[in-house]
Amino acid sequence: MSYANDEEQRRSYHVGFGPLAHVNTAETQLPAFGGEMQPGLYRSVKHRKIANPAPLGLCAFALTTFILGLANMQARDITEPNIVVGSAFAYGGLVQLLAGMWEMAAGNTFGATALSSYGGFWISMAIVFTPGGFSIQKSLIEADNGGMGMFYDSLGLFLMGWFIFTFLLLTCTVKSTVTFFSLFLSLDLAFLLLGIGYIRRDAMDAPNTPIIKAGGFFALLAAFLAWYIALAGIADDSNSFFIIPVFHFPWSEKGRKGKKNA
Repeated sequence: MSYANDEEQRRSYHVGFGPLAHVNTAETQLPAFGGEMQPGLYRSVKHRKIANPAPLGLCAFALTTFILGLANMQARDITEPNIVVGSAFAYGGLVQLLAGMWEMAAGNTFGATALSSYGGFWISMAIVFTPGGFSIQKSLIEADNGGMGMFYDSLGLFLMGWFIFTFLLLTCTVKSTVTFFSLFLSLDLAFLLLGIGYIRRDAMDAPNTPIIKAGGFFALLAAFLAWYIALAGIADDSNSFFIIPVFHFPWSEKGRKGKKNA
C-alpha cells in the first residue's frame, strides 16, 4: 500500500468512526460515536492528551438525578430528599465539576459549561438540604414566622433559574442527536415542573404533589438518557461487541452526510 493511501486510511479511522465504521483498535483508542458531550461538528480526537471526560460527568449527573427523581416521585414512600446530599456533594457535585474542568482542557466549551454548571447545581442543592449544616431552610422558616412558604418560593425560583439556563443549552442541541436533545429537553421539563410544583402549592400550602411527581419522572428520564449517552462514550471496538446508536437528526451535519452516502 502506498504512503498516500496509508495516510488516507489513517485519517478515515480518526474522522469517520460511527455505527458503521471500521476502527483500527490496534492503532488507536477512540471514543465511541455520540459520547463526546459536543453538540456541534465532530472534532478530531487524534491529538487529545487526556481521556474523554464526558462519560464520567454524565454518570455523575445521572446517578444523583436518579436518586432525587425517585425521591420526588415518592418511591417507597420517601418524602424527604436528604439521601441525595452525599451524592450531590461528592459525585454529582465534585466529580461532575472536575469533569467539566477536564472538558475545558479538551477544548469542549459546551461540555465544560454544562458539566461544570450542573456540578455547581448539585453542590448548591446539597448545601440547601444539609440537615442543620447551613441553616438555609431554618432561616427562611424563621423569616416566614414558622411557615414553609418562603422556603418553597425560594426553592421554586431557584429551580426556575435552572430551567432558563437549561433551555439555553437545549437550543444548542437541535443540530446534534435525538438522544442528546432528549436529555436536555427532559431535564428542562423537570426543572420547570419542579419549580412550578414548589411555587404553585396546594390548599395546605404544601408543594403540589402531582406536579412534583411529574417533575421527578422527567428527572428520572433525564438520568437514564445521561447513562445511555455515557455508555456511548465508553463503549468502543476495544471493549464492546456493539456501538451505541445515538440517532442523528436528519438536518444535522452527520445526518446530511449519511443521506449523501446512502
